[in-house]
Amino acid sequence: MKPFMDENFLLQSETAQRLYHEHASRLPIIDYHCHLNPQQVAEDYRFRSITDLWLSGDHYKWRALRANGVPERLVTGDGSDWEKFQAWAETVPYCMRNPLYHWTHLELKTAFGIDKRLNPETAREIFDTCNDRLQNDPEMTARGLMRRYGVEVVCTTDDPVDDLRFHRAYAEEIGKNESSNRKSTLMLPAWRPDKAMAVENVQAWNQYVDRLAEVADVSIDTFPRMADALRRRQQYFHEVGCRLSDHGLGDFFSEPYTQAEIDAIFGQIRSGKELNQEQTAKFKTAMLELFCEMNHEMGWAQQFHYGPQRNNNSRLMQLAGPDTGFDSIGQGINSQAMARLFDRLDSKGKLAKSIVYNLNPADNEMVATMIGNFQDGSIPGKMQWGSGWWFMDQIKGMQEQMNTLSVLGLLSRFVGMLTDSRSFVSYTRHEYFRRVLCNLIGEDIERGEVPYDGYEKARVDQMVEDICYYNAKRYFNF
Repeated sequence: MKPFMDENFLLQSETAQRLYHEHASRLPIIDYHCHLNPQQVAEDYRFRSITDLWLSGDHYKWRALRANGVPERLVTGDGSDWEKFQAWAETVPYCMRNPLYHWTHLELKTAFGIDKRLNPETAREIFDTCNDRLQNDPEMTARGLMRRYGVEVVCTTDDPVDDLRFHRAYAEEIGKNESSNRKSTLMLPAWRPDKAMAVENVQAWNQYVDRLAEVADVSIDTFPRMADALRRRQQYFHEVGCRLSDHGLGDFFSEPYTQAEIDAIFGQIRSGKELNQEQTAKFKTAMLELFCEMNHEMGWAQQFHYGPQRNNNSRLMQLAGPDTGFDSIGQGINSQAMARLFDRLDSKGKLAKSIVYNLNPADNEMVATMIGNFQDGSIPGKMQWGSGWWFMDQIKGMQEQMNTLSVLGLLSRFVGMLTDSRSFVSYTRHEYFRRVLCNLIGEDIERGEVPYDGYEKARVDQMVEDICYYNAKRYFNF
């Protein structure tokens, strides 16, 4: 029986072990999409407890806690740090075969050096040990943890109205300390303009546009003025180091429209009147195309995360708020809408480097073939199919994504993994991904399906390193 989570965890052959230990494991991390709090990085936040570090904001764990019968008071409520940790320790043994079981023990091992398994019998010891380290070890802070995991670049997720003061303060500080022997993580903003498209709630949208007008110092009374305000903010983001955008979509939008229609729709909603379904789709299409053209003009890469069905439990969502674990996989999308959007942009010469992440695995082959339609030879892998996302960032999801990309595209040009997380210890997901990748390729070699000698050995070794690190570094120009 193979030991649980030894140094060759998930690596089922000597070739996989060699690829991982000699190539993948040694590389830095580029986390080009996450939801870390920039203020915690700028202030080098010290966590009050393992609960604060580990359970706050982690909707993956919250879903498991609820499924195990834990009351909301010990999930997102007013339970004490110990009570919440104890509830998680009691839940972990029920998580076997869920990626949370692996992630939990990888995080304990890599962040705290704890090899013991978390369960009710070990809970108090692990809680006290972790808290002692968090309080007394000078390296167990937000920045220290990123250094521990070898994070070279981290891109947060930021709204156009954000002032980015924490990014600027952090950049100024590390700029002054460039002579230090300690390598600092580069923290950059990423542009997330979803609220500018969210016209379903007229009052909230108008309040947002008022705020956008204020920070951009522009009066927004027409659609062109709104575009001007957004361009001003995008330029500001660019000056602070932003090089990529992210767009969270339930679906893609590509309805036919005229500029006169958009001007009229803008005036209607700006006056506080609701839009019908057709008007909403046209306006969202115009906004999405505007954002994509802006991204191209700035030379940015753009990401599209699509397909969640959000806020399904209205009662608990009202209690705990959005992004607390009440979203699920949607039914997929209209592929023609995606094709029409990319075709319109390509026809105008304004299709930026793009990464598409689908939440529903039923869309895997569609996305893998769709990106191939718009590779234009300008750069390797201009159009990317993103790594297994959200519910799919587990072994099966990652394997299916990479296997499908391998047969319908070029796995060698893949930009690899990201955390998409709010946790400073979720960088183990990069390790998890790298182990899965090396095992996948190692199995092919062991079966004689991929050569591993002469020129091809060097190509395979480089492919592993490229997917883990170098492809992303080149793609985003970090």
